[in-house]
This record gives sequence, C-alpha cells and structure tokens, in this order.
Amino acid sequence: MSKLEKQFTKTAYDPLDKRHHGAIHVPIYQNSLFAFDSYDQFDEAMKAQLDHHIYSRGNNPTVQYLEMKLADLEEAESAKCFASGMAAISSSIMSVVSQGDHVICVNQAYGPTREFLGSYMSRFGVETSFIDGSSMEEWRSAVRPNTKLFYLESPTTMYFELQDLRKCAELARSIGAVTIIDNTWATPCYQNPTKLGVDLVVHSITKYIGGHSDCVGGVVLGSKELVERIQNNEYMLLGGIMTPQTAALVAKGLRTLPLRMQRHEQSGLQVAEHLVKQSYVTRVNHPGLPSHPQYELGQSQMSGASSVFSFLSSEPLEKMKEWANRLKYFKIGVSWGGFESLVTVNRPVSDEKTSDHSAAIVRLYVGMEDPSDLIADINRAWEQVCNPVA
Repeated sequence: MSKLEKQFTKTAYDPLDKRHHGAIHVPIYQNSLFAFDSYDQFDEAMKAQLDHHIYSRGNNPTVQYLEMKLADLEEAESAKCFASGMAAISSSIMSVVSQGDHVICVNQAYGPTREFLGSYMSRFGVETSFIDGSSMEEWRSAVRPNTKLFYLESPTTMYFELQDLRKCAELARSIGAVTIIDNTWATPCYQNPTKLGVDLVVHSITKYIGGHSDCVGGVVLGSKELVERIQNNEYMLLGGIMTPQTAALVAKGLRTLPLRMQRHEQSGLQVAEHLVKQSYVTRVNHPGLPSHPQYELGQSQMSGASSVFSFLSSEPLEKMKEWANRLKYFKIGVSWGGFESLVTVNRPVSDEKTSDHSAAIVRLYVGMEDPSDLIADINRAWEQVCNPVA
C-alpha cells in the first residue's frame, strides 16, 4: 500500500465520540468562553491554559481537532492553526529570531514572506540575506555568526525550484540555526519535511488543504517544544487565531485531500506535458517532469507532485494576457487549491534564470476539471489569439 493510499483512510476515518452523540462531523464550538463547575477546576485549568478549554482565543475544541488531524497527516508532533498562511509564517519566524539576528531565505519565496523578512523585520534589527536556494554553496557562503534561521520554500512560488532539504537541515543544525519551510505546494501528502530534518513546517490552509476556495487559514507544525513556544507567545499575544467555523470547513475538506491530490497530480502532469510541445512555450517549470533540472532531487524528497506550475514564453506579455482572457475554464485569479483552474500572467524576474529573453511567465493551477477539456481550452484560446476573427 502506497503512502497516499494509507492517507485515504487516515483523513476519512474518525472514531465516533460519544460526547458528540455520534455526529459524523465534529461540532462547531461557537462560543468565546468555557465555564467551570468550581473554582478549584478553574484554578487548575489556569495553570496550563493551552491544555484546557478556557477561552477560544487560546484553545477551541473544533480548532484543536483540526490541529490533531493535520499533525497526524504531516507526521509531526504538534500543530497550531492560524487565521491565515501569513499569520502562521510571521509567527513562526518571530518565534525564532530576535534583534541582531540574521536570516537566510530563498530568493523565490512567496512575495509577502520576502517583504516581511526584507522590509518589516529589518525595522527590529533582523537582517535577511536572499539567496538562490538551489545552490548549497550559496547557503554555506551566506552563513554568519549570528545566523539563526534558514527559511525554505520547496518548490518555490514562481519558478518551482527545489532546495535539498536534508542538506539544508544538516547545515542549519551544525551552526545552531532553526529551519522553517513553506510546504504548501506539496502538501503533507507528497512531502513531510520534518522527516528530512526540518524543524518547522508551515502551510497556507487556504490552498490544497482547504480545497474548496471557501476559507483562509494557516498552520505551523513541528516538535511539541517549538510549537508550544509559538502557542505561548506569538499565538496568544498577536491573536491571529483560526475561528471554529473555518476549522470545521477545513476539517471537511481534509477528508478528501489525498483523493484530490491524486487527481491534481495526474491532471497537472498531463497539461504540463502538453505545454512542453507548444511553439510559444520556451520552458515549463514543473518538478514532476523529467525535464526539470532538479527532477532527481524531487524524486528523493517528494512522493508526488501537485498541479501548480509555470511556463516561460517568448511571446509578448500583452499577447499572453489576451490568451488568458480567452480561456474558458482557467479563471484569472490569485491563490489556488480549489476545484477551479486558474491562470496569471506576469513579466519574468530580470535575472540569470530568464537569459532566454522570455517576455512572459504564466502560472497555471490545474483544478478538478477534465484535463482533456483544459488542454482543448488552451489550444482554442491560442488559436483565437493568433487568428482573431475580423
């Protein structure tokens, strides 16, 4: 039985809880506080607030259930859910660094993460070096005596490059630094970084984990010690909590995550393989394709691929935007992970990765539609752009 097949049961099965009268879904505990029968009980609970239900800003049963399920799926000791992916990312970073510390971050990480590290945290005396994360030599060269954090994102947001997670974790441990990775792309189904030595894992629950484009959330996972540190400080003090309503939606979406990821992987590869053959495409950036320069590394640290990828085109930017306008099934929009396919068109970053003089970079998210319909849509839109009706 494959890892993904084992996860089918892990996400779908729950023992019935007599406290909930056999309800097939954990109820939404829509209350701000929890009352006690006696002051002795209250005093005992206050001694370990996060181990008891006192106030929903600290610990809500619906949210706690989701955290338990996510930790199990990610194969981590503990998890803490937040109001958004950025709340999880910023809280995890702030739990590690202090004034005067140095961070090394991949230069293709999620834009708001780069802004948080490069601009916001610099106000508090935290300096960040942004490097090509695919090069271990750059990681080693960027290390300073005050380096406290390696921030990873594998694959990266737009060019879908990988970092060698085992080697990065080993290097960080050797200098006493902590590793954090954004694992949103691969999901717990296809990559478990804690098993490769990474300390903390963050996800935007908004994407594949939620799976239905109906909620916003984030999660931090890792050892009990590191997650409890975040719980007691950044989580409680900054207040970026997940609501029980959101947790209930995510818990329902989580039940089908392995099945959805299986479909996304198959459909995404089918569309990517089609695009490789198109004349207007100069390069397809998909870690699941054998043509990807880090394909072997991906095979060694991931058990599958998701369905977000990009391609470079030498065609003019405005022409590619017009192509996107004519697509029927691919909607123009940010985010991803739901049932609907999405497209965005941008100007490539001006660096050595675009030395082929590509004029546009197109990011596609392949949703739950029939991939043959998506491919036909791509072809039809391109034909209309090249041969517009007079």
